[in-house]
Amino acid sequence: MSVNINCDMGESFSLYKMGNDEVIMPYITEANVACGFHGSDPNHMRKTVKLAKQYGVKVGAHFSLPDLSGFGRREMKIDREEMANIVIYQIGALKGFLKTEGLALSHLKPHGALYGMAARQEHIAHAMCDAAEIFNVPIFGLTGTLHEKIYTDRGIEFVPEFFADLDYDDDGNLIITREHP
Repeated sequence: MSVNINCDMGESFSLYKMGNDEVIMPYITEANVACGFHGSDPNHMRKTVKLAKQYGVKVGAHFSLPDLSGFGRREMKIDREEMANIVIYQIGALKGFLKTEGLALSHLKPHGALYGMAARQEHIAHAMCDAAEIFNVPIFGLTGTLHEKIYTDRGIEFVPEFFADLDYDDDGNLIITREHP
């Protein structure tokens, strides 16, 4: 059995430093690169993509609700079409940086509140699929949620994952908070 280790990366923006990508990158197999709406900016995205290339790490798009000041952890009421457009826009930005380094987009992974919304709200999960169909890559998500059901029903490759650094409730649901130690 093999295990892939993915990590959210490139979440720094402007003068603000989030995480220690340079230290962690050599120990992971897949980087979920922030696409600008919860963290990151053009300079940090490009730097993270270059770092992933240096270590042979696959790169996926880590997109979010448009919530930079809340780090993408505040839910919003958004319809399916607008949500799909928000996701496509962010993936497109990352694809430009991947192209500059000769890398392919590996996967998609919603961030924070969007991840939780896609696990519970059908129209949001379908919006994730609408974007995934364009880019023809798998989506990471939680087993036993709408991630798995809708993504697989739509023929999108579903990659189940587990968070070692977050908490789960008694029913096995991921707890997404606005504060993260």
